[in-house]
Amino acid sequence: MDPIASLIESLHADGRLRVWSLVITVFGDSVQMRGGRVSTARLQRLLGRIGVESGALRTALSRLGRDGWVESERDGRLSHYRLTRSGRAKFTDATHRIYAPPMGPVAEWALSLEESHDPSALHLGGLALRPAFVPAPAAQFRMTGRIEMLAPEISADILAAEHLAALNALRGDLDALAGTALPPLDAAAARTLLIHRWRRIVLRFPDLPAPILPPGWHEEPRAAVARTWHGLTPQAETWWDATTDDLPAMPAADPNLATRFGGKSLIDRPVGASLAP
Repeated sequence: MDPIASLIESLHADGRLRVWSLVITVFGDSVQMRGGRVSTARLQRLLGRIGVESGALRTALSRLGRDGWVESERDGRLSHYRLTRSGRAKFTDATHRIYAPPMGPVAEWALSLEESHDPSALHLGGLALRPAFVPAPAAQFRMTGRIEMLAPEISADILAAEHLAALNALRGDLDALAGTALPPLDAAAARTLLIHRWRRIVLRFPDLPAPILPPGWHEEPRAAVARTWHGLTPQAETWWDATTDDLPAMPAADPNLATRFGGKSLIDRPVGASLAP
């Protein structure tokens, strides 16, 4: 039985696969931490494991080139791709948001009346709700304090239907990977799929610390993703280290890879433990 079949099926069940977006995920999660350049052959080996045909990958790379995201270069018989300068510039803020450490317990919240609908905030009865330490736009009204009680029906109303559906799909992927030991290529593919789903959530919706978590979550989603990502990384990096006749060597991984999500030591703490130093 294919150990990552459920993740692959979930990806393709989301609708028409945007291969170009999946390629961007690979660059952000792996390629940029290994010198920033990757051969088409290695990309195809990884994405082929996920069910992407070579023609679809060529079309995606062509589109990314036209849109100014990537540029190609030849090295003997092999084609390589790297992000353009403008492509790299677009990564900075997104990378910070994707791989930020888990939030941990929130002591103080802010409730504000704002003119714009900020997608980084939760919304309750026309008011924006966010941890008090999270930057916020100008507001007509703002108060801070603790959440003493939040009824389950109110918690459910806070989450947009699209947000809840995305979290349910993420929960399914995390459950499928729980306690699973994967060989290198499968681990690299699974880590790509996990971050691809997480990236689409975190760039559209706010993080959910307790007590806002929906049913089925016992720790904030970011902490659960971090725990699984670090668990997959040793084997995934073994695949990125591997060389064959058609897969040339990649530069060694940037040491900062180990510090993503706050580092492995942070997410190794028991589920529910305080994240305070």
